[in-house]
Amino acid sequence: MQTRRGFLATGLSVAANSGSIRLLADEDDGSGFQRAVRTGRDTLNVKVLMPRNRVPLSFVIDDSTCLVNMGHFCTPQFAEALPNRAEYKKRWRDWPREIPDEFVRRFGEWCVERGVRGKYSIVPYPACVGWVDREMPGWSRQQLQESLKLVRELMVPNWDIHPEMITHTRVIDLKTGRPKEAINAGTMENSYPQEKKSVDELAAYLAYALRILERCDLPCEGITTPGGFGNLVKSELSLAVDQAVRDVYRVDLPHYFKYVRTGDQSTEPLLEHVRGAGTEDARLTVNVPAGTGDWFGGWQGDRVPDADRYCNEDATSGRMVELIERHQPAIMLCHWPGIYSNGTEAGFRAFQRIVTSLNARYRDQTLWMKLSEIGRYWAAKDLTVLNRVGKQITLDAPFNVNEFTLRVAKVSGSARLDSKLNQVAKMSALTAGTWFQSGQDQIVCFNLAKGRNLLQWN
Repeated sequence: MQTRRGFLATGLSVAANSGSIRLLADEDDGSGFQRAVRTGRDTLNVKVLMPRNRVPLSFVIDDSTCLVNMGHFCTPQFAEALPNRAEYKKRWRDWPREIPDEFVRRFGEWCVERGVRGKYSIVPYPACVGWVDREMPGWSRQQLQESLKLVRELMVPNWDIHPEMITHTRVIDLKTGRPKEAINAGTMENSYPQEKKSVDELAAYLAYALRILERCDLPCEGITTPGGFGNLVKSELSLAVDQAVRDVYRVDLPHYFKYVRTGDQSTEPLLEHVRGAGTEDARLTVNVPAGTGDWFGGWQGDRVPDADRYCNEDATSGRMVELIERHQPAIMLCHWPGIYSNGTEAGFRAFQRIVTSLNARYRDQTLWMKLSEIGRYWAAKDLTVLNRVGKQITLDAPFNVNEFTLRVAKVSGSARLDSKLNQVAKMSALTAGTWFQSGQDQIVCFNLAKGRNLLQWN
């Protein structure tokens, strides 16, 4: 079934060992991306593994914001712009207008107890109802402030916060702050823009959304696109993410969520528009895709969840199981109204069962991470330059990253990085500052610092 999100098979990635880098223009789809390929790979007998040698898990929550049930308020606006679509003719008036903070609290606390991490959108001007940094008509200012406080205190530690553009419905005129006067597919963010836009024009739109969240004291390292936003300007959008997020939040590694990968397609992040590869001044945008569709309650919250499509009761089948067994990032997708399920919470119960099943079988083989953490790890994995001479490995890293993990062949003795690393008795015990002996190889885990790192053995 066609989803509201597309898939882009192009990007830019670099293998993590020494050798020259060659940039190639991608000619497959005309998107304008470049890919970096190593033209001279040597045999270091060193391999960069996934963090702690575990498969990253994450949960992407779209269409979330403070108080407003986006399914209720978005549907009539989409119906006016696209009157022939059956999904927009549903009985939206029967759906609750609010997803209450009490539900957000129960969801967030349940996730904290089980280590779940991911991405949580805050739409800045949700469906044109009100501004999260000003007023939300239908709710008091105190209720809005309490809702933002809940996000800052409960969600921010374990979830990336993203704007999902400005309204997720109507395109905003940045000069007036009001929706475009015309109402049609071309003036809805899900299909914006309808013509080519420059990087600067796109970045201005993204930055407008980001500044609203900045005024709410919400941190952002990336953005989520609403549906097909940017489909006609994929390369420019990637550069605009880099420009806008850096300008507003001064982060060193912007990322974004837009694409869903299916079937045999790789779910690894793509490094796009890499400049300065092999140096400490590397600059790029990380495209972090999801690996599943939304099989919870849907963006309108009225579908019956199909939890087994993610994983069955004993976690022996389902898309998440498939990705874990393939040793690729397993990132679930949902829409917040479909977790609340218009008050029935059927989506939340399905999510709880999925997480419980995955944790029961794969707890020692997986690691819950934010999208920014996954993106940062892959940037370091692909762009860090490694060189090995005997029992010494130098790593020149463009970014700090936690729990960087290497398999080093044919080495013995105690590993050391600044200080001695501690040996652990089993692979599942690996954390930063430890190593595990696996036959003639060692699996070494440590926090990688930006710049020169020296790993050595006694």
